[in-house]
Amino acid sequence: MKKAKQWISNLKLIPHPEGGYFSEVYRSDEVIPKECLNKRYSNTHSISTSIYFLLNVNEFSAFHKIKSDEIWHFYDGSAIEIYLISNNGNLEIKKLGLNFEKNELPQIVIPKNVWFAAAPIDKKCFSLVGCTVAPGFDFEDFELAKREDLLNKYPQHNNLILQFTR
Repeated sequence: MKKAKQWISNLKLIPHPEGGYFSEVYRSDEVIPKECLNKRYSNTHSISTSIYFLLNVNEFSAFHKIKSDEIWHFYDGSAIEIYLISNNGNLEIKKLGLNFEKNELPQIVIPKNVWFAAAPIDKKCFSLVGCTVAPGFDFEDFELAKREDLLNKYPQHNNLILQFTR
């Protein structure tokens, strides 16, 4: 899609391990010392980080989790469905977009340590979002799901896990 290619080029987006494309926009130069952070963190972290994130036609963000809360902001293209599986196995589906009549919201909070995946609702369209993380994102805090592990832990979500893992 021409517009998606323009966003990728203009925002200098590069492939992301979970799928899609990203570019870091902001990383606070102020940091939180390790000893002031929750024990789940092994290093000092920036106070906050922000990225652009684009899912192109027929792309998805594979199930993954991070150690910090993450806020997704909608910018352009198709609304997105975000699938969250809590530690007790409950599934929640949130819609990120601008159409309140379709239960879409322009910002969605994804709690720390929750498995989640996402995809454009309109499979023929891209989605451009922003993601803000606090304490700031570090790839050390990122875990891409292993399909078999999720299937064993949450067999009730078999079809969804097969759809959103690689």
